[in-house]
Amino acid sequence: MAHQDAGASSGEGRGLQNRWFQLAVGVVCMGLVANLQYGWTLFVSPMDAKHHWGTSAIQVAFSIFIVTETWLVPLEGWLVDKFGPRPVVAGGAICAGVAWVMNAYATTLPELYTAAVIAGIGAGGVYGTCVGNALKWFPDKRGLAAGLTAAGFGTGAALTVIPIANMIHSAGYEQAFLTFGILQGVAIFVLALLLVKPRAPKGAVAAKGLLTNKVEFTTGQMVKTPVFWLIYVSFVAVAAGGIMATAQLGPIAKDFGFASMPVTMLGMTLPLLTMTLSIDNLCNGFTRPLCGFLSDRFGRENTMFVIFLGEGLALLGLMQFGRDPYAFMFFAALTFLFWGEIFSIFPALCADTFGSKFAAANAGTLYTAKGTAAMLVPLASVLSARGGWDAVFTVAAVVTIAAGLSAKLLLAPMRKRFITGHSEAVMPVSDVGFLASASARRGE
Repeated sequence: MAHQDAGASSGEGRGLQNRWFQLAVGVVCMGLVANLQYGWTLFVSPMDAKHHWGTSAIQVAFSIFIVTETWLVPLEGWLVDKFGPRPVVAGGAICAGVAWVMNAYATTLPELYTAAVIAGIGAGGVYGTCVGNALKWFPDKRGLAAGLTAAGFGTGAALTVIPIANMIHSAGYEQAFLTFGILQGVAIFVLALLLVKPRAPKGAVAAKGLLTNKVEFTTGQMVKTPVFWLIYVSFVAVAAGGIMATAQLGPIAKDFGFASMPVTMLGMTLPLLTMTLSIDNLCNGFTRPLCGFLSDRFGRENTMFVIFLGEGLALLGLMQFGRDPYAFMFFAALTFLFWGEIFSIFPALCADTFGSKFAAANAGTLYTAKGTAAMLVPLASVLSARGGWDAVFTVAAVVTIAAGLSAKLLLAPMRKRFITGHSEAVMPVSDVGFLASASARRGE
């Protein structure tokens, strides 16, 4: 009995209730759904070559996917908070599989756009659920847990981008959509059956030295606070540059004339674009748990300040030196390395600021910033038409650097004042009345 109590107090649990097992399931689910975003660029040129829809028209599907994925996450998060993770991830698995099967048979743009909506619903259901689970199971290691979960989304595509590219080359993009759509959908559905509703581990407290709020905010309460909107704008600013790179990396490499150039690294010879995407996805995944862990240790805003400045400098490096193929690979990797961490730090920051009880819906609401940023992807085409890719890199770098300065100079003091000075002011009236009556009973 003593051994069981010790395990319970540490919050590890047994079987499906083991929080590390739940985290691992979430990470794998995220990896399996990652191709819906990070593998997309491989399909753009083959689809255009067959149907002649135009790159811009095809990329509209990508924007639809991102917007749908992100803007429905608050609803999916609410469903997770109410019913648990299993049904939401199972539904997401079905949508993810169906969407890629539809892509395989799409012969018109409306069909492609419809599939993008369904894919966005599926990816959002999986993403929002798994991140929300991590935040709830690990109040003492939010940055690390959210980072490991988000890393699955960042690195999952790295494991499959080469087989997908090979299948597109050997059997056509339709076969790649069909095969991987079915495999990914079935695998996520099976894993969904292993997920259970999170419970806060006994004895687990927030990481030492981090500002955390003891008051639990509903989503409605959260969106009425100025500090939320400052966090939201920062998320949009930093996400925009990375999403532009994710969506436009293929066209940029093609415009620079070396997308198909063979590159040899670690004994492997691949087209430069394929090699670049593999490295970028690894960097994108690696940075999420690393920076999440660092933010647990050194503070969210301090980490944001350093990393956001790094991304701005990487974008400027891509602008200045990117026409050299190896410099293109290097600075593209740095861009993803400094960008991917937003998907671990921002959810942890949200839970620190607004509590764990409604973490799935609250983090999902913040995650819509990614959809807002995705709306800026067409702006990249406008900027490149008028000022070349240099204009795109310059604007993205300036906005990102401004977000880094804002995190240190504006967000940090504002969040400190909010947590330390306004918690009781925003506490629900019923809670205040309960505390007052309890104090009266104690004679206070």
